Amino acid sequence: QVQLVESGGGLVQAGESLRLSCATSGRTFSRYDIGWFRQAPGKEREFVARIKWSATNTDYAESVRGRFTISRDNAKNTVYLEMNSLKPEDTAVYYCSAGLFTTTHPHDYTFWGQGTQVTVSS
Repeated sequence: QVQLVESGGGLVQAGESLRLSCATSGRTFSRYDIGWFRQAPGKEREFVARIKWSATNTDYAESVRGRFTISRDNAKNTVYLEMNSLKPEDTAVYYCSAGLFTTTHPHDYTFWGQGTQVTVSS
């Protein structure tokens, strides 16, 4: 069992930065891939970024590549999403998730956090 708690969301202006954190519990955290997804009002949940359990591979949605960076610290059981050059279209609730042998599809992830709101004003 893995529990995830997101933090770091807030209200920022376009062009500013935020760093989201995903704190996890569970002794087997280091075995799980961690993904970040987001969901805007009236839209489906979409993939943002993923980091493999070994931290050797990362993937990003095209819309955030070059602006967002995902990283993990297995010693602290925490995953981070550094978000730079934020745009109004990045506004959404951001969720972190954990799964084994994942792709970018949300169905591959077994455990989910409650989400943190990110709002970017123009």
